[in-house]
Amino acid sequence: MMPNGHILVADDDAAIRTVLNQALSRAGYEVRSTSNAATLWRWAAQGEGDLIITDVVMPDENAFDLLPRIKRVRPDLPIIVMSAQNTFMTAIRASERGAYEYLPKPFDLKELIAIVGRALSRPRGAAAPSGPTEGEDIPLVGRSPAMQEIYRALARLMPTDLTVMITGESGTGKELVARALHDYGRRRSGPFVAVNMAAIPRDLIESELFGHEKGAFTGALSRSAGRFEQAEGGTLFLDEIGDMPMEAQTRLLRVLQQGEYTTVGGRVPIKTNVRIVAATNKDLRVSIQQGLFREDLFFRLNVVPLRLPPLRERIEDIPDLVRHFFGLVEKEGLPRKQLDAEAMERLKRYRWPGNVRELENLVRRLAALYPQETITAPIIEAEIDTPPFAAPPSAGRVPESEGDTLSAAVERHLAAYFAGFRDGLPPPGLYHRILREVEGPLIGAALAATRGNQIRAAELLGVNRNTLRKKIRDLDLQVIRAPR
Repeated sequence: MMPNGHILVADDDAAIRTVLNQALSRAGYEVRSTSNAATLWRWAAQGEGDLIITDVVMPDENAFDLLPRIKRVRPDLPIIVMSAQNTFMTAIRASERGAYEYLPKPFDLKELIAIVGRALSRPRGAAAPSGPTEGEDIPLVGRSPAMQEIYRALARLMPTDLTVMITGESGTGKELVARALHDYGRRRSGPFVAVNMAAIPRDLIESELFGHEKGAFTGALSRSAGRFEQAEGGTLFLDEIGDMPMEAQTRLLRVLQQGEYTTVGGRVPIKTNVRIVAATNKDLRVSIQQGLFREDLFFRLNVVPLRLPPLRERIEDIPDLVRHFFGLVEKEGLPRKQLDAEAMERLKRYRWPGNVRELENLVRRLAALYPQETITAPIIEAEIDTPPFAAPPSAGRVPESEGDTLSAAVERHLAAYFAGFRDGLPPPGLYHRILREVEGPLIGAALAATRGNQIRAAELLGVNRNTLRKKIRDLDLQVIRAPR
C-alpha cells in the first residue's frame, strides 16, 4: 500500500514517539521521528515531510522558536503542536506562530489521526494568523479537558471575524472570553465595547445601541453616538442578548444582514464594521418557542456557538484559579495567602452555584478578612457551608407553633442557629449570608406567583425592574414563564 503522506515527528519522550509511529504507520503514513529540534529543522529545511507533529519543549530548542523559521522556508507545511503546558496562552502562541492545530497532552490518537487527515487535505497557502506578544497576562485559567476545548476553539477563532454566541451560566466568564477574542484577534487595535441588555431600560436599548439624533424623543437635546458607532473597527459584546426587546432585535437583524443601521430619529443608513460577540445564560431556543426571541436573529448570531462549562464540571481547575486570584489580590495590596490541602479539597466538593465569579469573591474575602497566611478547612466550611437558617445537628430544635408570623419564625430559626455554636457566635458575614438566603426564595416566590412575568414580579416586590433583573442574575435564579 502506498503511503498517504510523509510525517515528521519530534518529541523527546521515546514512548510518545513509539506510540505515534505505530498509530500513524497503521493509518498508512510514512513516519520519521526524532528527539530534538535540530534534526527536525534539518529535515524540514531539506524539504522532507508533508506534515510535522512536534512537542513544544525539547532539549535543544523550544518549538515556538523553531516554528517561524520553518514557516519562512516551508510556508505551506502544516504543523501540529503538542504540549503538556495546557494553558490558554499555549494554544494562542501555537496559532500565532502558524501551527495548524494545537493538541494538549495526553491526547486522543483517533482525534490526532483525524486532524492529520484534515491537515493533509486542506487548501494550501492560507496566511498564518497574527497573535499576542510574549509576557502578556493570561486572561483565562484552567487545564481541564473542558477548558482545553475552549482554548483550541478560541485559537481557531482569533484570526477570523466570525460572529460568536457564548452560552453559559452566570459567573462562568463569558465577558472574559469575549475580551480574549478581541484582545488576541485581528481587531485588537480597535475598541472593545460591552453592553449588558439586562442593565438598560427596554425603551432606551435602541438609542443605546444605535445612537439618536437631536430631538428624536423627549430629552434628546443633542445627537448621541450609540455603541455600534463607539465600537467601529473593533468588537461589540452584547451580553444578556436574551433580554433584548423585539423591536431592537429587528434592528440588530438588519445590521447583521446588511451591514448598516440608522440612528433613532435618523434617515441616512450608516455603514458599520464591527465584530459581534453575543452572550446569554438563557436557552434561546426556549425563548424562540415562547415568542420572546427571533429565530432568524438567533441563527445570525449563533454562527459559532461556544459553551462555557460551569465550575462544577471543571473542579480540577480550582487550584489554578485559587492561585491566580490570590496573585491578583496580592498585586492589589492584600497580604499573601494560601490554602492547605484539606481546605482545597473542601473547595472541590462544593457545588459553586455562582461559578468562577463566586470563587473569586471567596478568595478576595479570605484575603481581606482572615489574618492567617494559610487558610484551613474550618475557615472554608464557615464561608461556604454554613446555612444561615439551618441549625447544626447538635443544636436543639425549637418547636413550631400554628399561626406563626414570619418574624417569629425567623427569630425561632436564628435562635436555634446561634445555639449550635459553642460561644453562641457564628462566623463573620452573617448579615449578607442571611439576606442572600432570604432574597432567593422571596424573588422565586414572586416570579412563580406572576408566572415568570418580571414586570409584575417587580411591582409585587416593590423594586425597580432593572434591580430585579440584576438580582435574578446574581442569584442565578431560573425564570420559567408558565403557560397561561
